[in-house]
Amino acid sequence: MTIAPEKLLTKDIIKPARYLGNELGAVHKPWDTAKVRWVLTYPEVYEVGASNLGHIILYNILNTQPRQLCDRAYLPASDLATKLRDTQTPLFTVENRRSLTDFDILGFSLSYELGATNILEMLSLAQIPLTWQERANHSITEIPLIFAGGQTATSNPEPYADFLDVVALGDGEELLPEMGLIIEEGKAAGLTRTELLLDLAQIPGVYVPQFYDMAEDGSVHPNRPDVPARILRRVATPIPEYSIGLVPYIETVHDRLTIEVRRGCTRGCRFCQPGMLTRPARDVEPEKVVDAIAKGMGATGYNEFSLLSLSCSDYLSLPAVGLEVKNRLKNENISLSLPSQRVDRFDENIANIIGGTRKSGLTFAPEAGTQRMRDIVNKGLTNEELLRGVKTAFEQGWDKVKLYFMIGLPGETDADVIGIAETVRWLQQECRASGRKRFNFNITISNFTPKPHTPFQWHSVSTSEFIRKQDLLRDAFRRIKGVKVNYTDVRISAMEDFVGRGDRRLGAVVRRAWELGAGMDAWWESLDKAFAAWEGAIAESDLTWKYRQIENGEWNVFDGANLSHSDGAGLVASGYKAKDSSETRPYTLSPLPWDHIDTGIDKNWLIEDLQRALDAATVPDCAFEGCSHCGICGTDFGHNIVFEPPQIPEFTGHFKPNQHKAQRLRVWYGKVGEMTLVSHLDLVRLFDRAVRRASLPITFTGGYHPGPRIMIANALSLGMSSSGEIADFELTESMDVAEFQQRLADQLPPDIPVYQVEEADLKVPATTRLLEKAEYRLEVVSEAGSASLQQWQNWVNQVNQAEAIWLEKRTKSGKKKSVNLRDRLFELELIEVKTDAPSQPALLRYVGSCRNDGTLLRPEDIIYMVEQVGQQEFQLLHSHRQRLILGEAI
Repeated sequence: MTIAPEKLLTKDIIKPARYLGNELGAVHKPWDTAKVRWVLTYPEVYEVGASNLGHIILYNILNTQPRQLCDRAYLPASDLATKLRDTQTPLFTVENRRSLTDFDILGFSLSYELGATNILEMLSLAQIPLTWQERANHSITEIPLIFAGGQTATSNPEPYADFLDVVALGDGEELLPEMGLIIEEGKAAGLTRTELLLDLAQIPGVYVPQFYDMAEDGSVHPNRPDVPARILRRVATPIPEYSIGLVPYIETVHDRLTIEVRRGCTRGCRFCQPGMLTRPARDVEPEKVVDAIAKGMGATGYNEFSLLSLSCSDYLSLPAVGLEVKNRLKNENISLSLPSQRVDRFDENIANIIGGTRKSGLTFAPEAGTQRMRDIVNKGLTNEELLRGVKTAFEQGWDKVKLYFMIGLPGETDADVIGIAETVRWLQQECRASGRKRFNFNITISNFTPKPHTPFQWHSVSTSEFIRKQDLLRDAFRRIKGVKVNYTDVRISAMEDFVGRGDRRLGAVVRRAWELGAGMDAWWESLDKAFAAWEGAIAESDLTWKYRQIENGEWNVFDGANLSHSDGAGLVASGYKAKDSSETRPYTLSPLPWDHIDTGIDKNWLIEDLQRALDAATVPDCAFEGCSHCGICGTDFGHNIVFEPPQIPEFTGHFKPNQHKAQRLRVWYGKVGEMTLVSHLDLVRLFDRAVRRASLPITFTGGYHPGPRIMIANALSLGMSSSGEIADFELTESMDVAEFQQRLADQLPPDIPVYQVEEADLKVPATTRLLEKAEYRLEVVSEAGSASLQQWQNWVNQVNQAEAIWLEKRTKSGKKKSVNLRDRLFELELIEVKTDAPSQPALLRYVGSCRNDGTLLRPEDIIYMVEQVGQQEFQLLHSHRQRLILGEAI
């Protein structure tokens, strides 16, 4: 039986705050006045989706459009998914808590090949037919349009084509609002689903799979004359202001403000699909970046921000922007993190940006262990540059860095594989100093997976070779101390390759894999089970022969080549020809399943760049040197935009925590409504961010991780409400009490009301040490059926009259300990029995021990005591903490 979403969101599910939809930055537009209603979904759990920058940007942009609203939905965790299925309740959005079928268009971000099974899971939970064929005869008022965007959807949508009505190719900032206008007009005109899709197909960047058929060779062609033969990828200019938005209550994967500084990359790494799919490179004006960070940090209360780009180090204004922001926010304990960056551009300026009291992790991606292999993949990195960057990190105080390498690259030999370990050993030997401990490395070894729209898209890998090369590295690293090595499971890599370069026949495999339980969560919970599901799906689809080609290696573009030739004559690969050969190139000339996607890069240029890889020839970065003639620059895609970097300001030093205590303010507050589903640790983070947004002069602790001196008297259990919580706030300068209360209350959710603020003596202990007792109200029912007022009074009297009620507990160390609960109970009384309610619950009030040394009397303990005297079981329906009682300062 379908039930209201609110009744599903209880303390019994893991992290219920994921689904509340009332975070800071959430938008609640009027439902009735909206003409077009979007749902943007991220087919991952909330912690991943809510921190995805593209998700945040598009959500903000769509909600600025007149007559349009946008809600969000995420892949529910398994506990909520089970509840949805058991109660036949459709998956709902977090803002309006409406079924996804109430909306006009439902969009998925598809950034990973194996994430498609999560799309099917969400469609199933939403009770939406999985394929466009099943939805074809329904209007969008009955079943929403289903679309996908993101890197994977743009590169090769064919394995997922049967599940999608629309694919949005490329950047969505301008594309999605254009789609919204067409949908609004189509709804007003009463268009059928097919008619509306045909109108959408006229928008550049919109691919409607049902208007295209697959040929025997896997290529895709229009099945009607009024749609384009090739669909253009859209390109938009990044606008950092739209990055400022959601501030989740729970800790997310990227729990910080993220500002995009550069979109696109022209480095030309031949394995890198994002670099090929996001050209041209477009810098964000440095002043706009600085303004967005300053505004964003004040609006969100985050204590960390990240500058995002495919290659942050190629944003030439990075040192100037980073140091300017660092200097401005010097006294606010703000840290900067950067994604994996170019080791050849890492210098003292960038070290100053990300260094300090809380040094963020440092990640470089050399990709290959030898110079020859880095030239083949066009990494543009020399051994000297690698050493200089790593040594700079060591000299600036880092004692560990993370390095990314790949194995299975075209042309790789065993010597190149062993070269990874030799390179790490060499770097470690060069980074030594008297008085310093050993320089450590965290190494990630990924398996190269060829991607569409790259020069290596014609290459095939071999999982059996991956396993052999991983064993070579394990043996080589065994003799190097201070190195932790992680290897990507070859089965995951094989499936990525199998699906990522597949055609429409893979749709049946994706669906069957989902039916067999191959959701994304399955990879982490039981990789064997997930792999078995995929393998079973492949077998049932009669495509095992194709998967075996991946296991064994279908072909190798360097097959039979000898890269040690010094004459530069070119390298003949199996099925290829050198520049001066008259042989054909059957693989490069054969149609590909993604040829109808116009990314802007000329396919002939990819073939030529593959030949350059065979010759180990490098291509310079066209954003800073000459044009590489890839085909991008022009009216459709624009040109590279590179801003001259401003002058680098003088670095004024790292944050030093202000530990001065000028005033202590004691705050009495509540935790009611949906905020009872926010955990204690999340509440601590919420207070920290509220104080930052309110610009309150908070005192910091010392040490390696200085934090604000906000002392919450006692943790409140998840799901419990309260009107009597207490917290102490210590300030570096005195404030008017009423002003403090107003500024703090303005930055807290309505369900965290501030009742009272008083000044407390700094010389006496804080509330955490003064706390002695707590008063609670409990709502309880008998499992045996309704109990009378007299029965309840008798049970309460028996508890009060008892001298001892013993409970065996376990200490943190696991030892058993008997506790007399009666010693911890000071008052217990019956308030009333609700005889008008079906279950006739009783309301109890009690005062019990509540000390932070572990001397506690929890509501569950009261239930146990009543069960001991009543000789029956009881159920605790709700607990409410009335007040915390402080002892006298000694």
